[in-house]
Amino acid sequence: MDNNYFAHETAVIDTGCVIGEGTKIWHFSHIMANCTIGTNCNVGQNVVVSPDVILGNNVKVQNNVSIYTGVICEDDVFLGPSMVFTNVVNPRCAVNRKSEYKKTFVKRGATIGANSTIVCGITLGEFCFIGAGAVVTKDVKPYALVVGNPARQTGWMSEFGHKLSFNSEGLAVCPESKGQYRLVDGFVKKIE
Repeated sequence: MDNNYFAHETAVIDTGCVIGEGTKIWHFSHIMANCTIGTNCNVGQNVVVSPDVILGNNVKVQNNVSIYTGVICEDDVFLGPSMVFTNVVNPRCAVNRKSEYKKTFVKRGATIGANSTIVCGITLGEFCFIGAGAVVTKDVKPYALVVGNPARQTGWMSEFGHKLSFNSEGLAVCPESKGQYRLVDGFVKKIE
């Protein structure tokens, strides 16, 4: 059977996976049973994608990332080098908690920086930006910039990844795309 995706000869892909056209899976990565990976994704080397994970289209997974069961990433998500998800709140080696896996949702366009940890059971909003090394323990608003351990919001980001500066009327412009954004009641929305 011909695949419409590329997998390096050292990659391991278990049965039951659905992998979209144009996706690339690189050296020493393991895609475990029943995963769904969309079109035009890039899975770097030494990546583990645990059973039943769902990745949307155009998801970029950098080297040494662990994506555990319960994670769902929408389209255009960026997972930085060596970042990791969790799926159990209180893991213990001698206690089997596979029935307690929590869902983690990463919404469209979100970026998760290198060496970040995403604690399970939360939602990362559309186009949010998680700074390198952050430890995220609670939901992140759309377009929010969060950094630190534990992660705290320090600003807002545009869809092009630029920090937004809002004027007194609650308006900001992305310096690259010229897209306009409005801040109302603690939430940012792009002006269409």
